[in-house]
Amino acid sequence: MVIIFQFIVLIFSVMVHEVSHGIVAYKLGDDTAKTLGRLNFNPLKHLDPMGSVILPVFLLLMNSPILFGWAKPVPYNPNNLKNPKKGAALIALAGPMSNLALAVIFGVLIQILGPFADNLGETVISLLQFFNVIVFINVLLAVFNLVPIPPLDGSKLIFAMLPPRYYRVQRFLEQYGMFLLIFFIFFGFGIIIPVISGLYHLLTAPFSIF
Repeated sequence: MVIIFQFIVLIFSVMVHEVSHGIVAYKLGDDTAKTLGRLNFNPLKHLDPMGSVILPVFLLLMNSPILFGWAKPVPYNPNNLKNPKKGAALIALAGPMSNLALAVIFGVLIQILGPFADNLGETVISLLQFFNVIVFINVLLAVFNLVPIPPLDGSKLIFAMLPPRYYRVQRFLEQYGMFLLIFFIFFGFGIIIPVISGLYHLLTAPFSIF
């Protein structure tokens, strides 16, 4: 039951992430995502076969302590933005911030319900467990997506701040970003685990379960 719930939370959270990109792009003048029908929570519009299904299921079957994935990126046209560089940064930031907002909301619910768990019974205890899953997955998604490696959102934030003279660096990272990302997932993921753990416990302690 918990495994199924983790998978559902992951799918919903990555959809919120991508829809948030599209909403901010729309607010900044680009209607590409809306025209393509991506400003909704229909899973069929957002699911990526590898990132939304194959990888999460593989991680679950391998009893991985970390569950993550991604949805199909929401496209936008920078030519429709008044300030393409600033707009790109705001659009990129919207995804991780939406996940962080979900984590905060359910973290607050944990703090409200937690003190009454013993008195209100198994139902509340189960809710606290489920809310912990929501907080953890959304903190993980927020932190992971801020890593400055293409195609993650963190790279777009960095590129928006880079002076034009570093264009070759950007091109290099964009060209080899996927290889660098795979390397990071297998060999560098431990770097961000303390950040994920710290934020998670900040929001859920003393009712943390991970």
